[in-house]
Amino acid sequence: MLFTLKKLITLLFLPLSFSILVGTAGAVLIWRKKTERIGRWLLVASALVLLVFSNKGVAVLLLSPLELRYSAIREAHSTDELPAELQACHAVVVLGGGHADSPSLSRVNQLSTAALGRTAEAIRIWRLLPNASYIVSGHHINGLSHAQVLGEAAMSLGVPAGRIVRLDEPRDTEDEINELARRYGHVPIAIVTSAWHMPRVMELSQNVGLQVVPCPSDYMLRPDADQGSGLLSWDIGALERSTKAVHEYLGLLWLKLRGK
Repeated sequence: MLFTLKKLITLLFLPLSFSILVGTAGAVLIWRKKTERIGRWLLVASALVLLVFSNKGVAVLLLSPLELRYSAIREAHSTDELPAELQACHAVVVLGGGHADSPSLSRVNQLSTAALGRTAEAIRIWRLLPNASYIVSGHHINGLSHAQVLGEAAMSLGVPAGRIVRLDEPRDTEDEINELARRYGHVPIAIVTSAWHMPRVMELSQNVGLQVVPCPSDYMLRPDADQGSGLLSWDIGALERSTKAVHEYLGLLWLKLRGK
């Protein structure tokens, strides 16, 4: 019940959902003379929310503090070129990023953009850690777990089945971290997730004493590209970036309110 309620409340505060709800309320109220003024203000608020969060500059401002908090793992061609703390990891973990239940597509093509980006980075790192397990996580969707899809996608890209460990039960990030702490709390592990998601993952990991080496992936910003006059423009991509950022800030706020 709490899990569902949390998801619903989060949805209400995301820019597009908020704008639709407020705009719809405004359209209804504007037809009644007594509430016409309130309706107009709600319509204006709805438009302003979309205007602000669809701006590229705003998206960069919101997302940069999340994506730049932890450094990306640089290109390496041997284990010795990896950071020492990463070389010591016993496992590479791919946190769930979603997939489409489309049997006509390959497992790789069923993965969401986020899950695909995480998988590519995880396999890159895993290939340089010959003794590490490859851990995939995600709960069941229509009878097929996200962990299974991630695992089979990794197998099709060359990861042996015997090296893959599936965590089929975790429903969200907190569940994933708690399960990892239960299984691997005594050894260092590398966690691969989207760069914008990593700060919340690290907060949760520190709270349960999990030894984590952050391996951010699936960047939505490019530090040397997202600058200049282009930041003054608007597009749907900027709205998506802003939405990701708002979702993560809400998640961090939820942790703070619960004292975690």
